Amino acid sequence: QLQLVESGGGLVQPGGSLRLSCAASGFTLDYDVIGWFRQAPGKEREGVSCMSSSRGSTYYADSVKGRFTISRDNAKNTVYLQMNNLKPEDTAVYYCAGERWSWTTVQAMCVLTLRTRNDWGQGTQVTVSS
Repeated sequence: QLQLVESGGGLVQPGGSLRLSCAASGFTLDYDVIGWFRQAPGKEREGVSCMSSSRGSTYYADSVKGRFTISRDNAKNTVYLQMNNLKPEDTAVYYCAGERWSWTTVQAMCVLTLRTRNDWGQGTQVTVSS
């Protein structure tokens, strides 16, 4: 219904960088909480990073902290995930999703979004390989 379109994935060598984009399709991306999630083959979908505009706070999974940066540009109706120093274990399909309101910590909202969202888009494939 409220479709988010991910793009920017691709094949990159270990240590390389990619920037993923998440854009709203036909509506304003007015979520207060927006996050990036990923799912590798044979693994559960996991939260990568989330941010809350009202709280001015961000959350990063331990596995990506210091390497990934989440940001948003309301004028462009787009959310980004800058991924640096990519590792083979980052290989996955990456998705974005959000919540309109933040009523607890951004980490908790990230978990809530992961657990309750059922309208995941097509995602964008990130492959880190030599």
